[in-house]
Amino acid sequence: MTNNRTLKRQYLETKTRTGVYTIRNQVTGRALVAGSTNVHGILQRHRFELRYGQHRNVRLAQDWVDYGEANFLFEVLDMIKPSEDPSFDAAQELDLLVSLWRQEIPCLGELGYDEPRGESL
Repeated sequence: MTNNRTLKRQYLETKTRTGVYTIRNQVTGRALVAGSTNVHGILQRHRFELRYGQHRNVRLAQDWVDYGEANFLFEVLDMIKPSEDPSFDAAQELDLLVSLWRQEIPCLGELGYDEPRGESL
């Protein structure tokens, strides 16, 4: 049995991964495409907020209520490989990947849940 101290240590030692993710409504086809420096953590946050009715995206929250959790797909689309190069800009790389994936997956306006200003959640 693992004690709390061991679990806390494991949590603190866990490396976060930067990447692009999507949340897709499999009934309507709407999607949210965004990026995060902790892609797995943000997906957990979205799930939690949706399950407890606290999500900030009104359309996504309403579709969650209307269609149910089983009709949503949470997926990591792309990860940024860590680099030792001091000139490597992970934030810039993330923004580029998000915009490329938003071209690939319709996610603006009636087709999705993203806001047109292009911010990552």
